Amino acid sequence: MTGGAGYIGSHVVRALLDSKYQVVVIDDLCNGKLERIPEGTEFYKESISSEEFLRDLFSREKISAVINLAAFKSVEESFQNPKKYQDINVDAMGTLLQVSIDAGTKVFVQSSSASVYGGSKNVYVDESEPLKALSPYGQSKIDSEELLNKAIQAGVIKGTSLRYFNVAGSKLPILRELNGANIIPVVLSRLATDQQPLIFGNDYPTPDGTCVRDYIHVEDIARAHVLAVNALLEKQIAQAINIGTGRGYSVMELIMEILRQKKSSLIPLVSQRRQGDPAMLVAKVELAKEELGYVAQKTLEEMVASSI
Repeated sequence: MTGGAGYIGSHVVRALLDSKYQVVVIDDLCNGKLERIPEGTEFYKESISSEEFLRDLFSREKISAVINLAAFKSVEESFQNPKKYQDINVDAMGTLLQVSIDAGTKVFVQSSSASVYGGSKNVYVDESEPLKALSPYGQSKIDSEELLNKAIQAGVIKGTSLRYFNVAGSKLPILRELNGANIIPVVLSRLATDQQPLIFGNDYPTPDGTCVRDYIHVEDIARAHVLAVNALLEKQIAQAINIGTGRGYSVMELIMEILRQKKSSLIPLVSQRRQGDPAMLVAKVELAKEELGYVAQKTLEEMVASSI
């Protein structure tokens, strides 16, 4: 499990442990937090860009499956430093994949993103949608998917890329996302200093003018990884699967729910649009149900409540 000290990764680690898997965690802690890793879990503070480390680890451990969540994820930062996203999200992922194949690992689950649908004109997107990135981050996810797809098609490993939509919520306070680009912690941070929450653009072609997204609870995301590993240990499944709820909420709706639960009287402040934000993006989720028996369970209210 790479990136296992991160926000999503730490939830996946716990879901795997709850399902009685033995887990080895790799995280360089540049964004992850050591306290998120459960006590007694085997942990290495290393980067997946170190081929020497990976080959040594895989020679010592019998790794049957790899889940790769080691990646940078800020759309805004990816425009400022695209090489950083190429180096880790694509090149280092390719190194990890090759080491996994060479070691005889059976399964590889890659963290992907709805950002691969950036060019879509459809509100609801399924996995057959042509892929197009609106940011270097999105492109890094397309490129990493392609690396895995080539290996799957060559018959050297079984795998899938899980395309997350907008992740929110938490299982435990210690696992919460406290910074980064995720909308709920950004809003909460502003509320904590009595600042109005920001909305980046209210002139989109949507019901209230703000972007519409498919928000999914991180515990649902974590459960999807366990189901994917379980399925892949038996057979090859679809090479890419949306992990969302199939329901869209606007940024305004989400912020108003946060304000309601925080009992805040602050009014959202509209700012300029951000580069690379599509107007509406909601998952079609039929394939996840067919391939994994997966249906999201948590509500938007639960996502917000578990974040505050």
